[in-house]
Amino acid sequence: MTTLPFPLSPEPDPDLREAGRRLFAGEIGFLKGVVALAGLPPADRIEVCFAGRSNVGKSSLINALAGRRQLARASNTPGRTQEINYFTAGEGLYLVDLPGYGFAEAPKPVVERWQKLLRAYLAGRQTLRRAFVLIDARHGVKAVDEEILALLDKSAVTFQCVLTKVDKIGKAALEGTLMQVRGALARHPAAYPEIVLTSSETGAGIETLRAIIASLA
Repeated sequence: MTTLPFPLSPEPDPDLREAGRRLFAGEIGFLKGVVALAGLPPADRIEVCFAGRSNVGKSSLINALAGRRQLARASNTPGRTQEINYFTAGEGLYLVDLPGYGFAEAPKPVVERWQKLLRAYLAGRQTLRRAFVLIDARHGVKAVDEEILALLDKSAVTFQCVLTKVDKIGKAALEGTLMQVRGALARHPAAYPEIVLTSSETGAGIETLRAIIASLA
């Protein structure tokens, strides 16, 4: 039997599922928005970050993980928010929401400043355990995603692909997307060898992702 490269993440065992439930059932709150490297909070706990192009459903996924509707708020204008947003989860974990990429709805100097901040964050944050890169299941990996994947490779930050909006696509089309995504990930040495399928609408994959984050924390 041939094992697929980048298989889907398995269902978590009961203990890890419960650890994920407890983690996200606890106190979760917004800490701060960071616009300069000096504004980063002390690196005194483990952190995981979420990256994805604009409209991929990043805010919805973070809200689904936390079981809240308005913890993370999407900007009305895609690509407008240029902050790294920090959330605390309990006493030992930061959830880090990176700005959506792929739109130029901000002045060029602002975009360049944010890109510089992002590079510095990824290269120098020793407590960053994993980046979750969100990919729309309807579209697969695009050229703009390749830029962030290459940056994560260069920064030696392990990243895991999370497909969003799997409820919006049929089974056959999803298999096609998975084939394309697996081919793209094979070119990136920093890619973690499992893919998570999620839907913020139906809750698919949310318990699995919570368990993965709990295992890192």
